Amino acid sequence: MKPISRYPLPLAARVMLFVGLTIGLSFMLIGTLVLNAVEHHFSEQDASELVVMSSAVTNALENAGNQPDRLRAALSNAISGHHGVYFQVRNNNEEILYQTVGAGSGLAQAGRILTPTDVIQPGNLQTWREGTKTYRGVLSQLEVSGQNYTIISAIDMSFHLQFLRDFRQSLLIIMSLAGVITLLAAGYGVHQAHAPLRGLSAKMGDIQADKLHVRLDPSAIPSELKDLVTSFNHMIGRLEDSFTRLSHFSADIAHELRTPLTNLITQTQVGLGKARTLEKYRELLYSNLEEQERLAKMVNDMLWLAKSDHGLLKPEQVPLNLTNAVNELFDFFEALAEERNIRLTLEGCAPMTMGDRAMLRRAISNLLSNAIRYTPPGKEVKVLLDNASHHEMSLSVQNPGPMIPAEYLSHLFDRFYRVEPSRVRQGEGAGLGLAIVRSIVEAHGGHVEATSVRDKTSFTFFLPVKS
Repeated sequence: MKPISRYPLPLAARVMLFVGLTIGLSFMLIGTLVLNAVEHHFSEQDASELVVMSSAVTNALENAGNQPDRLRAALSNAISGHHGVYFQVRNNNEEILYQTVGAGSGLAQAGRILTPTDVIQPGNLQTWREGTKTYRGVLSQLEVSGQNYTIISAIDMSFHLQFLRDFRQSLLIIMSLAGVITLLAAGYGVHQAHAPLRGLSAKMGDIQADKLHVRLDPSAIPSELKDLVTSFNHMIGRLEDSFTRLSHFSADIAHELRTPLTNLITQTQVGLGKARTLEKYRELLYSNLEEQERLAKMVNDMLWLAKSDHGLLKPEQVPLNLTNAVNELFDFFEALAEERNIRLTLEGCAPMTMGDRAMLRRAISNLLSNAIRYTPPGKEVKVLLDNASHHEMSLSVQNPGPMIPAEYLSHLFDRFYRVEPSRVRQGEGAGLGLAIVRSIVEAHGGHVEATSVRDKTSFTFFLPVKS
């Protein structure tokens, strides 16, 4: 099944969506609270009105006694001056003794559905509907001069309901306008807040391959973007360093390949210039073969480094004794050392460790070859083995020679690096040996370093001790 593509929501849309939801929920909550407060206020107002009515009716009953004419007159004047209020008084036999004009069947229905209430409070008020009118009231029972009466007090809620409808509509319009204005203001604020991002994006877009030296100023942007700018500057710094290395690498490899190719072309042209003896042609072919072997070795080394850079070389972990490995390489380089009148010595020892035997032998061989190449005749190349710590061991190859300035030491393990760029490389070296050493050591989880003091240069690699 093909996955559904998802497009990331823009930042402004996310903020506006969150603000819109927040405003909507806030206005809904505020509107609900306001309407509930108004309705509660009306309930309290109606309860107070009903308390006054009930008290007036009770006083009328007490003053009238048991005389029907006086009772009717007293009840008719009990709530004079009150508008939209009704009451009905019944005796023990459920006979209506009096009810206000206009009450109609609304109070008659209330007598059947209301439950008696001792105390008139907003929470005890009951609501019912009769026709087009809605009433709110209570049913009270009391005893006056030995007679039991039932009093139904009610208030017409038409005014309250109309006010609430109008108020709800007005509140909806006001809150909608306020929400729209707030969203517009929030949108403008988000747009302005993103101005530094737009400026930052424009500056980043201006950085091309010829402007990798440009850095963004973290102090000129809001604090929320400083980490982003700092990370971007670090990334550009790494790109600049890689680009510079690549440019130097291209120039160096062109230089290194030019010499053997020029030799091949020149020797071939000389050989074709005139007829020569078979022996001369044989010498020419041997000379060309040496240059071709040098080219092949350089290409193989470059391919090996490319695999190492991409993590394609995985060391085979086997038990390894570096002391034995160094002695075996001494036997291999013995003839070359004797030819140049150079002594090879080993000092110290190292514990057994785990590593790739062939790769580590190649690293040590490169260090020895490099040391023999630059050691004056009659001098000594020394290999030192040592336990640098409980978790690390070291192998150092020392050779006498002129001191290398400190600013060059960190670059000695770079590809094709020469301390003196103008100097033509001597011998069979292609400038990749020390770079291969570093790749091998780092593949084993170690690191390399170079030091140089008066009349002595040392190349050292450190490996973790693995049992």
